[in-house]
Amino acid sequence: MHKLEEIAERIRTSFDARTAARDQALARARRLTRHCALAIRAAHRSEPTAMNDNLSEARRLAKAMRTDLESYPDLFYAGYTQDALKEFAEASIVCALLNEQPLPTPEELGIPHATYLNGLAEAVGELRRRILDLLRDGYSREVERLLQHMDEIYAVLVTMDYPDAVTNGLRRQTDIARSILERTRGDVTVSLRGEQLEHAIVGLLEHLKTSETNTSA
Repeated sequence: MHKLEEIAERIRTSFDARTAARDQALARARRLTRHCALAIRAAHRSEPTAMNDNLSEARRLAKAMRTDLESYPDLFYAGYTQDALKEFAEASIVCALLNEQPLPTPEELGIPHATYLNGLAEAVGELRRRILDLLRDGYSREVERLLQHMDEIYAVLVTMDYPDAVTNGLRRQTDIARSILERTRGDVTVSLRGEQLEHAIVGLLEHLKTSETNTSA
């Protein structure tokens, strides 16, 4: 039985280390999610310093999480870990696209491909948010640029026809992205036609005013 006690002690030591790693990963996941949200908010508010600071901290947390969980791959691929890394992917992609910077790759971010694609899908919602903000001032080339990015993202996502077990539920995210894209395209079309109508009315009024002036003369 002495040997059994030794076995039990080794198991307890292993479980202690695993539990500590899990607790630390949970704490980092929460902090990572928070900094990603702050980075996106700063990007929408055109606050580059705050955006970059939060992105840098998010990158540090993601790297630390990846390093600390090398010995625990099941914890690394656990839902809470991958959800936090998905937020990291989304924040990195959104900040890059809003600021016309190169799109970061999964390898540069150090995250699994499926997690990256899910983050890419969720970035579509943030692009819609920026477009709606811009449309308050009317249609613009920036609106068209962001709408094109949304189109390109969906065009890629729809080609990822693999089982959900491989893509971590990407199909559902792709359907959501399609819905967001369609609604945004409709909003942009309405805004553009509204501006065209407004310009036509202004032109007509100016024409009538000119005609009245000529008639009076």
